[in-house]
Amino acid sequence: MAHRTSDPEVEELWRRFHGAVNMTGHELRTWLMTERSGEDAFRPDPDLGVSELGRSVLRVLNKRQVDLTAEDLATMRTALRVVDSQLARPRPEDDDWRHRLMSVGHDPLRPDSARPGESADLPED
Repeated sequence: MAHRTSDPEVEELWRRFHGAVNMTGHELRTWLMTERSGEDAFRPDPDLGVSELGRSVLRVLNKRQVDLTAEDLATMRTALRVVDSQLARPRPEDDDWRHRLMSVGHDPLRPDSARPGESADLPED
């Protein structure tokens, strides 16, 4: 079921999600496929080993706010938790740290990235 745009909690979650997820849908799709372009690229699995959360974030990025479902809201909250937890323990010299963030749509090297100690504050459930 889609949520109304006038729901303040959904509006705030949408704003925070799009503030934390600083990659476009195209950038995230390209990253998810590039990340899996090594040995796993030709696995028989149609998902090519791309994380479910990454795919879900991508689906949300391709939606309008009025089309969000309860599952989309859960995805947005989970992505915000991942970004917050990773930014709370920054390791810019660690490629795996950056890759974990990028797999949910946040590139910590972009100028619009939240800095360590900044939070994407989740609305209360």
